[in-house]
Amino acid sequence: MTQRRALAGALALLLAAAPAVGTAADQVPAAAIDRDVAGALHRFGVPGAAVQVIRHGKVIYTKAFGALDAIGGGAPVRPDTFFEIGSITKQFTAAAILQLQEAGKLQVDRPLADYLPGAPHAGEVTLRQLLSHTSGLHEYLDGPGIDELAIRPIAYPDLIARVAPLPLDFPPGSRWSYSNTGYLLLGKVIEAVSGESYRAYLQHHIFDPLGLGDMRTTAEETHLPNMALGHHHVEGRLARAGIIHADWAGPAGFLVMRLEDLAIWDAALRGGKVISMDSYRQMTTPFMTSQNGSADYGFGLFVGTVYGQPRIGHTGGSLGFTTADEYFPKQDVRIVALTNLGDDSPEAGEALTNIVFTDLYPTLSAAAERPAPDEDTHVTQAATGAFRDLQTGGDYAHFSAPLGAKLAGDKGAKFATDLAPYGAPTAATFKGARQSGVEHWYDYVLQFGPGVFLPFAVRLGDDGKVAGFSIG
Repeated sequence: MTQRRALAGALALLLAAAPAVGTAADQVPAAAIDRDVAGALHRFGVPGAAVQVIRHGKVIYTKAFGALDAIGGGAPVRPDTFFEIGSITKQFTAAAILQLQEAGKLQVDRPLADYLPGAPHAGEVTLRQLLSHTSGLHEYLDGPGIDELAIRPIAYPDLIARVAPLPLDFPPGSRWSYSNTGYLLLGKVIEAVSGESYRAYLQHHIFDPLGLGDMRTTAEETHLPNMALGHHHVEGRLARAGIIHADWAGPAGFLVMRLEDLAIWDAALRGGKVISMDSYRQMTTPFMTSQNGSADYGFGLFVGTVYGQPRIGHTGGSLGFTTADEYFPKQDVRIVALTNLGDDSPEAGEALTNIVFTDLYPTLSAAAERPAPDEDTHVTQAATGAFRDLQTGGDYAHFSAPLGAKLAGDKGAKFATDLAPYGAPTAATFKGARQSGVEHWYDYVLQFGPGVFLPFAVRLGDDGKVAGFSIG
């Protein structure tokens, strides 16, 4: 879902009273995790969080940090606190689609027109492309004033009308571009072929069989006891964030859950209790685009690597929350972090899962952070200087004249807004050089303290300055 950009603050946090769980036999560095998570929350001004680690099916660490409400004061976060989980909702939607395929009611390689003939570009895109963010459909949450609009009710026809007149952003299947629109439409497909509302389908076919109780969404948020309140930073100051309306979030991101709920869901999904193991393999197989190869995304799940290790999972972000639910198959470890801060530069939920992984496996993370050989210090200086120019929106002295001129306008201002909250890089790790056509590129990973990093690549012009760059 949408995630707001803001400056990170420095809100002092008190650890909540919930104890860490683990034994000496588990070799869980609980004290290090406590320290490093609390440090990151302080560094980025996160009001509260709940963190859990499950290894080989056993909970080895659970702890809550900070406050439900940093503005009004009051109760601390607990391990059973409710949080919006944002786009982690997408894996529930994807699983529902696969359940219906197993029941013979749809096929993911059929056109959307088979199930929603009136939908935008319905004859051009398949369900598989909607599931994998490769349809080319434009993002319905784009546009000015979305924070104010998304807290109000809206009818589905008005929601889809935001993108219906627009052309596809690219030919279906050719590229990957994250789009909530695909999951909005998948929710309607579920309704069309099942004869139930999206909410009723999830309740009857997922929540009830797994013993998860009543499904909770952003629509119930204000009535839930022990519900974390969403926050974001506005001009560097922490403020209460709005609640995204269930009409806007829906199948793309409206669920509200606890650590214990996600633990049940994750084990059931991976264990064949929600969908077959063959369907789960489909969920966790990256889509191959025709232009750029692997999308590093299956159905409702990112499928990639972090610290050189395979990782399957998803992050979630809304107006006032960022979350992450990440599984590392080689280690058989799942790390979940739920936070009540909606800033996405960086996303606190993902940063916390990275931090916990490095505390659990310091040797692996250290190996992944070693630089590649043959680093050119001149290129590294140009790259780090260019990144600082992007953060400050300054004179772009490290860029070639043509690129610097382009950045001097609105494009440069957007990069400054997005990147300044990360703070100055604490390290720039050279990862190698590569040839792309006639262009020679240099790849780096920029570190911003524990758990926070950005891939950054540059190519230099004849003047030795940065003539091209990519982030992420």
